[in-house]
Amino acid sequence: LLPLTLLILALGQGVRRLHVSAAFNAKAKVSMSRFEPSNYVSYEKLNENVNIVRKRLNRPLTLSEKIVYGHLDDPVGQDIARGHTYLRLRPDRVAMQDATAQMAMLQFISSGLPRVAVPSTIHCDHLIEAQIGGAKDLARAKDINAEVYNFLASAGAKYGVGFWKPGCGIIHQIILENYAYPGVLLIGTDSHTPNGGGLGSICIGVGGADAVDVMAGIPWELKCPKVIGVKLTGKLSGWTSPKDVILKVAGILTVKGGTGAIVEYHGPGVDSISCTGMATICNMGAEIGATTSVFPYNHRMKTYLEKTGRGDIAALADDYADLLVPDPGCEYDSIVEINLDELKPHINGPFTPDLAHPMADIGATAAKNGWPLEVKVGLIGSCTNSSYEDMGRSASVAKQALDKGLKCKAAFTITPGSEQIRATIERDGYSKILGDVGGMVLANACGPCIGQWDRRDVKKGEKNTIVTSYNRNFTARNDANPATHAFVASPEIVTALAIAGTLDFNPEVDYLTAANGEKFKLEPPSADELPKLDFDPGQDTYQHPPAEGGSKLRVDVSPTSTRLQLLEPFDKWAGGDLEDLQVLIKVKGKCTTDHISAAGPWLKFRGHLDNISNNMLIGAVNIENDGVNKIKNQLTGEYGGVPDVARHYKANGLSWVVVGDDNYGEGSSREHAALEPRHLGGRCIIVKSFARIHETNLKKQGMLPLTFQNPADYDKIRPDDKISIKGLATFTPGKPLSAVVKHSDCSKDDFQLNHTFNETQIEWFQAGSALNRMKELQ
Repeated sequence: LLPLTLLILALGQGVRRLHVSAAFNAKAKVSMSRFEPSNYVSYEKLNENVNIVRKRLNRPLTLSEKIVYGHLDDPVGQDIARGHTYLRLRPDRVAMQDATAQMAMLQFISSGLPRVAVPSTIHCDHLIEAQIGGAKDLARAKDINAEVYNFLASAGAKYGVGFWKPGCGIIHQIILENYAYPGVLLIGTDSHTPNGGGLGSICIGVGGADAVDVMAGIPWELKCPKVIGVKLTGKLSGWTSPKDVILKVAGILTVKGGTGAIVEYHGPGVDSISCTGMATICNMGAEIGATTSVFPYNHRMKTYLEKTGRGDIAALADDYADLLVPDPGCEYDSIVEINLDELKPHINGPFTPDLAHPMADIGATAAKNGWPLEVKVGLIGSCTNSSYEDMGRSASVAKQALDKGLKCKAAFTITPGSEQIRATIERDGYSKILGDVGGMVLANACGPCIGQWDRRDVKKGEKNTIVTSYNRNFTARNDANPATHAFVASPEIVTALAIAGTLDFNPEVDYLTAANGEKFKLEPPSADELPKLDFDPGQDTYQHPPAEGGSKLRVDVSPTSTRLQLLEPFDKWAGGDLEDLQVLIKVKGKCTTDHISAAGPWLKFRGHLDNISNNMLIGAVNIENDGVNKIKNQLTGEYGGVPDVARHYKANGLSWVVVGDDNYGEGSSREHAALEPRHLGGRCIIVKSFARIHETNLKKQGMLPLTFQNPADYDKIRPDDKISIKGLATFTPGKPLSAVVKHSDCSKDDFQLNHTFNETQIEWFQAGSALNRMKELQ
């Protein structure tokens, strides 16, 4: 260094400036990930755009505004109004899990484009069924799903998409370990993509058609989000965990309270939460309908980046730290305040993730409501809670029980979040402790969380209770049994309940009985945030796309396949109003994407539109008879399954409409819930309100998602009605459409229907789908 300094001094200030500039530029050239060394983090561009927008709006910006507006396609001219305007954005990358990647890649193939325009990845995590244990379950999945895995691997190679093989781990954990970083804008074809907010990222769940837009290099549309601030004060301690923060927030905001908003955590309490703990909180923001959630950059994120081999990104983030936190004086649309000193462990459920109970109350509440107290199974892990810290805190609880001669009274399963986590907890002894207490380690995959669970300890219809550290607990979500009462809690609480075997055990105050008969209390768990040694990477499960391009590679789809099917374009709008649409089903109450397009055993058909359409709305409750998958065919007078009746209507040239309740389409990002109605002859969905992702997915496929201007008009519609949608010839943003309802007794009703279409989205409808419109513009 000394000779270089002397040389600079000797040659003068011009060389010195050149040297400093070169050093800065060298530092600025930091790769987004080790897998894409020629794609760089661009804080300079982000900062430039933020400064343009801040000057235009003349006010301080929240962190989420900085990251979102920093990725505007046109920061100078873009109209910006929170909750109103549509933004055109340039995301940095795309991530797809294997169940949704099939349809996304089939759509990309249909676009005719030669290669993806942004870094993109496919992650094999959804198609592995939990049955007898990790290694055997993984081997069976590779065999059963070979056709799909080969399709995804070859499509990835041809079109320039990185491919994470089965066994790699869960998409959101892989993103956190490898791809998320402060300030990145990432979209993923899974509703829990917001997990990356724990690393200061804006990560948003979308449908496959949205992913195709970004992979095609087209600006991606997002309604300008409102911003809900959650101010954290105090400090987490004892049995209270990051999971309890989001369980509390879900109880406050409910399953639709975050719709159209980004939830931004801030305040002095943030620093008491680990990076992976922040990810847990952001992950479950999907359960309140939020667009995404995010935490400000801090030392916990820096430590995590360094431990996962990304110290260069951490150093660069330090240089731009002011860019990666909210501006002083920024304003939120609403504020929730939580004092972590006062927060108690929570457990949420059953049947909905926003039914929040302090652990101290759950026993009495369960007894009052007739919920089974015996815990049949405790399940920890999933994309929500499978970090090294989570496994360590659970092992801390399990070790205390083992030391007293106890094992779990309930069955107990452990799902590592990634191959790296699996290998590291095995090396560091956590897996042995969890196994010794009675646990079974499952494959690094979604497993029971997404319904991939071959459960055999109870019969279907048998009332029982399970506790999980997962995110979602809708009816029949985990095991296809509608009588299973699923409760959501932190991994350490789940472990304690599995040991005690009963839902009314509160580890803060209740005692267990040791093998020798003595009473003892479990001490609050303690564990390292990150391993003392480096992470053990385990087996290499990543396939690079060929550097030279895949133009000569082939991606074959057999015309006789039951798993994969090439897509045919949907028909264009005929130019007039939609007349006499038959009401297919009037849905009563909650209707999530699980109700519209079930997962579990149906996941195997995610690449075959016609076959998976046989699950359309089979979980929705028919208001006519409170039945499930039992509706009247108005052409024959007979009752049948929803998909069967829809197919009969389509075959007879009769288009149809679905009528639904509040927050229709809550839950997953699965666009199959929009593709299936379109494929089977649906034209319109009329509801009281929509969940964000599902409404967008419907628009992308040429459907009309409409809402009652007066929610009471829902009550006017009868199951045998025909509905005409009027005003499509002058379909414009902000102008309501109207409905004329013909009843079987020849009487009529009419009312106004609102929509959120902008001009571009109206073009999707007119072209028949967003994909059709993309082809028209090529």
